[in-house]
Amino acid sequence: MAKVTYLEDKEPHPRERRLIFKNVDRKGWNPSLKKYLSDGGYKELKAALKMEPGAVTEEVKKSGLRGRGGAGFPTGVKWGFIPPKNEKPVYLISNADESEPGTFKDRYILHQDPHQMLEGMAISCYAVGAHLAYVYIREEFPEAARIVEEAIAEARKNGFLGKNIQGSGFDLEIYVHRGAGAYICGEETGLIESLEGKRPYPRIKPPYFPAAMGLYMCPTIVNNVETLCHVKHVIAMGGEKYAAIGTPRNTGTRILCVSGDVRKPGYYEIEVGKMTMGELLNDVCGGPRKGRKFKAVIPGGSSAKIMRCHDSYKIKQGDKETEMTFYDLPLDFDTIAQAGSMAGSGGVIVMDDSRKMSWVLNNINQFYAHESCGQCTPCREGSTWMRKITDRLVAGTATPADLETLESVAYQIDGRTICAFGEACAWPVESMIAMFRDELLAETSEKNADLPSNPEEEAQRRYLQEA
Repeated sequence: MAKVTYLEDKEPHPRERRLIFKNVDRKGWNPSLKKYLSDGGYKELKAALKMEPGAVTEEVKKSGLRGRGGAGFPTGVKWGFIPPKNEKPVYLISNADESEPGTFKDRYILHQDPHQMLEGMAISCYAVGAHLAYVYIREEFPEAARIVEEAIAEARKNGFLGKNIQGSGFDLEIYVHRGAGAYICGEETGLIESLEGKRPYPRIKPPYFPAAMGLYMCPTIVNNVETLCHVKHVIAMGGEKYAAIGTPRNTGTRILCVSGDVRKPGYYEIEVGKMTMGELLNDVCGGPRKGRKFKAVIPGGSSAKIMRCHDSYKIKQGDKETEMTFYDLPLDFDTIAQAGSMAGSGGVIVMDDSRKMSWVLNNINQFYAHESCGQCTPCREGSTWMRKITDRLVAGTATPADLETLESVAYQIDGRTICAFGEACAWPVESMIAMFRDELLAETSEKNADLPSNPEEEAQRRYLQEA
């Protein structure tokens, strides 16, 4: 088994509750099957194989488990979308592409606890009737791919994969597929196209919902690595007991990846909704850097809308509406959505008052302009156009009209593309201009209108005005 270098001084914070990350940077731990079995590994798979497949799905539904990859869709409900009279093969894919900037949790699972994911996959495959599954790993994770392949070989050799698993009569094979390193392959239908050996152009939904028409036009379940790991713990506890962790509609734990301007960046596993934004930033992460104040946070990876740290929000909780400061917001899917952003993939990107928002926005725009698959015209042309405008903004050559154009382009991308990449590149622009318009305007000048113009961009500007 591959050797893993562990970080020192990474003991869990007292406010954490580790289920998925129990073994990550755990002293004396290694990713071998022998170590995993000594800690009770594959016990839940054995238990699940004695249940009816439908009963496993029901436990997942009872648990309230929501996907941890971005959208937060209920996992058990997603499994239930497989057509009831289906006669085609069913496939399951573990989405280990993890390409959202600010997110780095799945890589730790793959490196240090691969059998936890494989056990969760095996239970999930049994529940949905899949006999062939794939782990889709991004190209930039070569060590993770090697470790997972070794873990698959160990599991197969010891009867946890392959024919007649543990004498149950259930057959399952799992294979690693390495992607080519494209952000768009994190989108489930783009991932499926890539897995089929094609250019990863996302499919139109409807009709191409993967649970009905996925890999090779067969029913396919695509779940994130962390989500599949949770399935093991749902079976261990039972759905109702698992649902008691966290808060209603936001059950279980989730891993937050905190990066940027805090004293203690890193990964933290918390009960969903049981910690506020202020507790995460000031208590768990040690507060801002010396002499600095928090300015803004992107709560769910770079595609989420930015939030200002001095704002207040009206949040509906049950039948009553409560006024909350940014620091009072509970870290759950629904509250963050009500506050105008999204919990997304759990990538919490923190910015203090030393950060220029023009630079932040340009950095994000450069990424999305590079990563657009090019299938949809608004996204292909618009993402590059927005990057060119913010290039001028950071260079000090932009005009106030450029900011208006930038905002207009973003709104013409939003909602007009086949997949959510359009929103991913538009939302940061929309929210950044809405929250920091005065700061961005201060970096423009009417005098810049006299600078030589680019004929291509002038033609684009005229087209936008006429449209």
